Amino acid sequence: MDERASGSLNMVVVDASVLIDYMGQKASPETLWLRLHRNVERIGVTSSTICEVLQGVRGDSRFLQVQSDLLQFEVFDIGDCGLAVAAARNYRVLRGLGFTTPNTIDCLIASFCIEGDHELLHNDRDFDAFEEHLGLHVLHPPESQLH
Repeated sequence: MDERASGSLNMVVVDASVLIDYMGQKASPETLWLRLHRNVERIGVTSSTICEVLQGVRGDSRFLQVQSDLLQFEVFDIGDCGLAVAAARNYRVLRGLGFTTPNTIDCLIASFCIEGDHELLHNDRDFDAFEEHLGLHVLHPPESQLH
């Protein structure tokens, strides 16, 4: 049974890898899913994702527009101590299995989703080990939506 359809997953968290393409009007299965479901699904972003996206914006007026667009989503601060410990634990588990997570932000986002039973919409291979070995729920939109 589809866990999202049954209501057992809390929301879809969108990673910067999708939001950057979405804001740039780039077509992908993930950005199309976001366009189609933005107003019908519970969708969230993390505070660190907002930082990641806004860091790459050029120009003050574009910065303000992207900031406004991002704040239309439900925003979650992922800076608490409990999540930091969980993220470190997950990093250590993956490292013990031979995987290295390239950045702390991705580890925090994946751990936030695992701990909160949220689904992650991403386009970043860095999350694959979290899905395969730690039970991260990932939304995989069908490729056929692009055609």
